Amino acid sequence: MEKRRVVITGLGTVNPLGNNVSASWDAAMAGKCGIGPITQFDASEFKCKLAGEVKNFDPETVVDKKEARKMARFTLLALAAATEAIADSGLDTEAEARQIGVILSSGIGGLPTIEEQHTRGEEKGMEKVSPYFVPMSIANMAAAQIAIRFGLKGMCTCPVTACAGGTNAVGDAFHRIRDGYEPIMVCGGAESCISPLGIGGFTSMKALSTASDPDAASLPFDARRGGFVMGEGSGVLVLEELEHAKARGAHIYAEVVGYGANCDAYHFTAPAPGGAGAIDCMKLALADGQVAPEAIDHINAHGTGTHMNDSCETAAIHAVFGAHAGDIAVVSTKSMTGHLLGGAGGVEAVFTALALRDQFAPPTIHYEQPDPECDLDYVPNTGRSMKMEYALSNSLGFGGHNACLVFRKWEG
Repeated sequence: MEKRRVVITGLGTVNPLGNNVSASWDAAMAGKCGIGPITQFDASEFKCKLAGEVKNFDPETVVDKKEARKMARFTLLALAAATEAIADSGLDTEAEARQIGVILSSGIGGLPTIEEQHTRGEEKGMEKVSPYFVPMSIANMAAAQIAIRFGLKGMCTCPVTACAGGTNAVGDAFHRIRDGYEPIMVCGGAESCISPLGIGGFTSMKALSTASDPDAASLPFDARRGGFVMGEGSGVLVLEELEHAKARGAHIYAEVVGYGANCDAYHFTAPAPGGAGAIDCMKLALADGQVAPEAIDHINAHGTGTHMNDSCETAAIHAVFGAHAGDIAVVSTKSMTGHLLGGAGGVEAVFTALALRDQFAPPTIHYEQPDPECDLDYVPNTGRSMKMEYALSNSLGFGGHNACLVFRKWEG
């Protein structure tokens, strides 16, 4: 069967830079920092006191107060992003309900809900926890609630592949359409685990930055980097089969052309030496899209700000792209948003599509001290207007999960 072409017709996001696509992209292009003091719990006794929180988010803009009490924050953030993306696409979801699927990732799901309900159970008895505890906290519920809200009856699933999950969701949705299963997919990721256990756990494993200055905390590819900054939010895309999109006169942001996914099979948290798994993953994505390495102009890197990730990803880019690596604008938008775990790939896919549309690479902010192990063009501190036809987005997760997407500028 001939493979179908897949385009992006809707975008939605809620993240530390803004509560919609326009505000978020304006902030990203301007190099704004979305990181600040933790407000969702008292972090005064914690080593880590900073995070990339979503600001001024009102759940009642998404659902009524009664329904909001039955949903964890990650689900509410996903619903907000999905509502924007679907409205942006102009789809008649009621008429096409059976043809639309949902693939929405979360790495951890409702961790704050688990903490809250465990405390309640210890105080009042475990059989007195909320009857909504289980359906609120399970990681698939954001995907399910999006499907329920819009009546979407195609495939509905949730990749739980740590920090690769959002990119896996978009890639799986892309293949689902390309191979003829559904003509339309709503896809991306969502995460919200800025909580005592979430922050405490990542701090204990020495993964988080303990910097006190928001402008010196999330430092991808910088020699001063000392860990990632926890972020939260959601990024959702509407993918559509090209002819279906054309037939209804849909606006098209960009085309998805390639997807790779694999596993390091090396260590449960550390990347394989030299970025071996990332190398193979990027090669798989390029081959899937039949795109030559030298055609890539821009990479939205995983770029977490940990020593191992940034050095290994840089090495992987050198290995895949050779002499061309230095000509690629390699950006970490996590320098602005922090790391959204399972939500990262969705938000970064939104940013990559917009970078191609506007022919603009957002900056890697906070970049001051070059590291010999990280020697690529990271678009430091100031975004750049540039010609780009193909862009790539990387996500590399705990467990050795790797995922990579290739996008192409839409020519009309």
